Amino acid sequence: MDYIFEITDKTRRNIYLRREEWVHITSPQSLHPQMASYLEEIKQTLIKPDLIVPNKYDDKRANYYKLLKERKLYVLVIVKYLNGEGYIISSFLTRKIIRR
Repeated sequence: MDYIFEITDKTRRNIYLRREEWVHITSPQSLHPQMASYLEEIKQTLIKPDLIVPNKYDDKRANYYKLLKERKLYVLVIVKYLNGEGYIISSFLTRKIIRR
Protein backbone atom coordinates (compact mmCIF):
# COMPACT_ATOMS: atom_id res chain seq x y z
CA MET A 1 0.00 0.00 0.00
CA ASP A 2 1.04 3.55 -0.70
CA TYR A 3 0.59 5.67 2.43
CA ILE A 4 0.67 9.44 2.93
CA PHE A 5 1.26 8.82 6.65
CA GLU A 6 0.92 6.34 9.48
CA ILE A 7 0.29 7.72 12.95
CA THR A 8 -0.58 6.45 16.43
CA ASP A 9 -3.83 8.02 17.60
CA LYS A 10 -4.92 9.04 21.09
CA THR A 11 -6.23 5.52 21.74
CA ARG A 12 -2.83 4.05 20.73
CA ARG A 13 -4.08 2.51 17.51
CA ASN A 14 -2.21 2.84 14.24
CA ILE A 15 -4.10 4.98 11.75
CA TYR A 16 -3.18 5.14 8.06
CA LEU A 17 -3.95 7.64 5.35
CA ARG A 18 -3.69 5.86 2.02
CA ARG A 19 -2.79 7.85 -1.08
CA GLU A 20 -6.01 6.67 -2.74
CA GLU A 21 -8.16 8.25 0.01
CA TRP A 22 -6.04 11.42 0.04
CA VAL A 23 -6.67 11.86 -3.68
CA HIS A 24 -10.37 11.17 -3.09
CA ILE A 25 -10.52 13.78 -0.30
CA THR A 26 -8.49 16.51 -2.00
CA SER A 27 -9.07 16.21 -5.74
CA PRO A 28 -10.66 19.25 -7.41
CA GLN A 29 -13.70 17.09 -8.23
CA SER A 30 -14.23 16.12 -4.58
CA LEU A 31 -16.49 17.89 -2.14
CA HIS A 32 -13.53 18.95 0.05
CA PRO A 33 -10.55 20.03 -2.10
CA GLN A 34 -9.59 22.66 0.51
CA MET A 35 -8.42 19.81 2.77
CA ALA A 36 -5.22 19.59 0.71
CA SER A 37 -3.81 22.36 2.91
CA TYR A 38 -4.91 20.68 6.18
CA LEU A 39 -2.70 17.58 6.30
CA GLU A 40 -1.01 18.59 9.56
CA GLU A 41 -4.38 19.42 11.14
CA ILE A 42 -5.65 15.97 10.16
CA LYS A 43 -2.68 14.40 11.96
CA GLN A 44 -3.24 16.56 15.05
CA THR A 45 -6.93 15.64 15.06
CA LEU A 46 -5.93 11.99 15.40
CA ILE A 47 -3.20 12.57 17.98
CA LYS A 48 -5.04 15.10 20.17
CA PRO A 49 -8.73 15.11 19.26
CA ASP A 50 -11.15 17.29 21.18
CA LEU A 51 -13.69 14.52 20.83
CA ILE A 52 -14.01 11.00 19.40
CA VAL A 53 -17.57 9.97 18.54
CA PRO A 54 -18.23 6.29 17.76
CA ASN A 55 -20.55 5.75 14.82
CA LYS A 56 -24.01 4.82 16.06
CA TYR A 57 -24.67 2.45 13.18
CA ASP A 58 -21.23 0.97 12.49
CA ASP A 59 -19.00 0.00 15.42
CA LYS A 60 -16.03 -0.13 13.04
CA ARG A 61 -16.14 3.65 12.42
CA ALA A 62 -15.43 6.73 14.52
CA ASN A 63 -15.40 10.48 13.97
CA TYR A 64 -12.45 12.45 15.35
CA TYR A 65 -12.96 16.18 15.93
CA LYS A 66 -10.51 19.03 16.54
CA LEU A 67 -11.62 22.65 16.84
CA LEU A 68 -9.79 25.25 14.75
CA LYS A 69 -10.50 28.20 17.05
CA GLU A 70 -9.39 30.88 14.60
CA ARG A 71 -11.79 29.54 11.94
CA LYS A 72 -14.57 28.46 14.32
CA LEU A 73 -14.69 25.15 12.47
CA TYR A 74 -13.90 21.56 13.36
CA VAL A 75 -11.61 19.28 11.41
CA LEU A 76 -13.53 16.02 11.14
CA VAL A 77 -11.59 12.84 10.35
CA ILE A 78 -13.63 9.70 9.73
CA VAL A 79 -11.76 6.48 10.51
CA LYS A 80 -12.71 2.90 9.79
CA TYR A 81 -11.10 0.16 11.89
CA LEU A 82 -10.08 -3.19 10.44
CA ASN A 83 -8.08 -5.81 12.35
CA GLY A 84 -7.20 -3.36 15.14
CA GLU A 85 -5.89 -0.65 12.80
CA GLY A 86 -7.62 2.40 11.41
CA TYR A 87 -7.85 3.86 7.93
CA ILE A 88 -8.98 7.37 7.15
CA ILE A 89 -11.93 7.23 4.79
CA SER A 90 -12.75 10.95 4.70
CA SER A 91 -11.98 14.33 6.22
CA PHE A 92 -13.57 17.74 5.98
CA LEU A 93 -14.32 20.94 7.87
CA THR A 94 -17.63 21.27 9.69
CA ARG A 95 -19.40 23.64 12.05
CA LYS A 96 -21.22 20.87 13.95
CA ILE A 97 -20.34 17.74 15.84
CA ILE A 98 -22.32 14.85 14.44
CA ARG A 99 -23.29 12.35 17.14
CA ARG A 100 -24.33 9.33 15.10
